[in-house]
Amino acid sequence: MKNLSRLLFAMLLVLGYSNSNAQDKNNPWQITIGANAVDNYPTSDVGGMFKDFFNVGDNWNILPSLSTITVSKYLGDGFSLGVGGSLNKIENWDGASNAGDLSYYGIDGTIKYNFLQGTTIDPYLGVGGGYTWVNEIGAGTLNGTLGLNIWFNDNVGLTLQTAYKHSFEDYLNSHFQHTAGISIKFGGTDTDGDGIFDKDDACPDVKGIAAFNGCPDTDGDGIEDSKDACPNEAGLAELNGCPDSDGDGVADKDDKCPTVAGLKALAGCPDADGDGVTDADDKCPSVAGPAANKGCPWPDTDGDGVLDKDDKCPDVKGTVANNGCPEVSEEVQKTLNAYAKTILFDTGKSSIKSQSQAVLADIIKILKEYPNSKFTVEGHTDSVGSDKLNQDLSDARALSVKEYLTKNGIDEFRLSSKGYGESKPIDKNTTAKGRANNRRVEINLAK
Repeated sequence: MKNLSRLLFAMLLVLGYSNSNAQDKNNPWQITIGANAVDNYPTSDVGGMFKDFFNVGDNWNILPSLSTITVSKYLGDGFSLGVGGSLNKIENWDGASNAGDLSYYGIDGTIKYNFLQGTTIDPYLGVGGGYTWVNEIGAGTLNGTLGLNIWFNDNVGLTLQTAYKHSFEDYLNSHFQHTAGISIKFGGTDTDGDGIFDKDDACPDVKGIAAFNGCPDTDGDGIEDSKDACPNEAGLAELNGCPDSDGDGVADKDDKCPTVAGLKALAGCPDADGDGVTDADDKCPSVAGPAANKGCPWPDTDGDGVLDKDDKCPDVKGTVANNGCPEVSEEVQKTLNAYAKTILFDTGKSSIKSQSQAVLADIIKILKEYPNSKFTVEGHTDSVGSDKLNQDLSDARALSVKEYLTKNGIDEFRLSSKGYGESKPIDKNTTAKGRANNRRVEINLAK
């Protein structure tokens, strides 16, 4: 029997270190250590099998010390496989209460089914077989098992079990064996030590919390780190876990003004006057104005109703129709030509006489009053001489006046010149007075 006990112990060790299957999803193994009672009340009468079932004093053989050990492993879907060994001393056997101290040894294998896994009260049924020796005479048995686990916590519980062992040999009585013991579930792996076994841990290498299947929430804002855009700062779910210090709906990491409530469109910065320019960049934060003018309204310096940005003559009052520049009136046009007609040239030449400088100064003053207007300097002659000579002379005199004006402050792009020879007389060429009137220069607004 000593050799048999050693063999049983060796088998339990091998089973205990096996790495196949598991006791449940998280704990690979269950070991039960306790005491057993062999109930040898006659079982041949099926109808009366249980009538004296609880007569402990007359029928049960109890070894109060450690007398049974079972190791089981999980097979899946509530099923597990177990191997157990037991020993006892038999005084009541085959209906006799004075059988003497007979030795009892048993080794049994059981497949059991647990009905309520993961609950405090965990009943099960089992079926299996084994070999039992009484007074060193052994026989095989077919076993049926009914048991109950009462779990105190995830790992430790009380196990109560009754097994009916039906003998295949006449020399070994069929009998009941009752067991009570402490069960321990163990072997679950929790690499990161967060209390969630690796089998159920979505982040087995990083310490986490049960709410996120073992994944961490470093800042404790209720959003797991993998989905948290700001995992080290507690924030809001609607901002992917990022904080919003000023409560403007823009996460601090994206907020250019994180301490002052602002607008999403302006990256969290305020715009008091609502002109689309942030207060920090707005030169006129209380008055709406365009961004192009740094948030200030466009001025109208000359007060002509045309904003400076659109006014081609911002410092001179003009008209809207002429883009803010003054328009040349008919009266001004007449004044220009009255001055222009008094410009004198050397006879038969395009050179301007010096006494004409005063009138040219008056013309320049008028032209500067209309900086956006363009003019044509026109030259005319009388009919004395050939057409070609008169045409050339008129061209030269018109060009001479234009060049004088541009050299004295008038933008050359505002002026053009053209000679008309004798083709546009304004008086008769038959008299000296008429010919004098026809020899002239005009300065007309370009159309």
